[in-house]
Amino acid sequence: MTLQGLFKRYRRPGDIVFALAFLVLSVWLLSQLNTQTTWKAGAKLAAQAPFWPTVSVVGMVFFAALHALGSVLSPRIPGRWTEVGMWFKSVEYALWFMAYVFVVPVVGYLFSTLLVCLLLALRAGYRSRLMLSASVFAGLMVVVIFKALLQVKVPGGLVYEYLPGGMRSFMLTYF
Repeated sequence: MTLQGLFKRYRRPGDIVFALAFLVLSVWLLSQLNTQTTWKAGAKLAAQAPFWPTVSVVGMVFFAALHALGSVLSPRIPGRWTEVGMWFKSVEYALWFMAYVFVVPVVGYLFSTLLVCLLLALRAGYRSRLMLSASVFAGLMVVVIFKALLQVKVPGGLVYEYLPGGMRSFMLTYF
């Protein structure tokens, strides 16, 4: 292997967007260091609370700048915005999870898990009765395993407050 082959870059179409976004994030983090921690007079440099975060963030800025420079100077690869679009599509699933987190305290762990499993199956393109039933069954198994078997403490939903006494206690304990 030659030295040139060792340092050869294999770029992707969205590399320049990532490099510039990471450089902006790094510079912003560097600008925020003094608001997050303070230097104390008389203390040794390496013992200062902000020392290692500063070293890390300065390193981030330096290497992000090198990455951005390399991306800008490299030949353009077609498909940049298609690649960036794929990044945003994957953010959708984080938003699904956040919606799930907000729904659980309202309708309860059982109902929200079943609903999210069914909706994600529909979102993934499954339409057959068998696959939709399988997604609901998988959600039910997750609830049973986490709540009943592993006894993971998940807050009960506000809907459970309207159930009769014995059923409310059962649902809060096992579902």
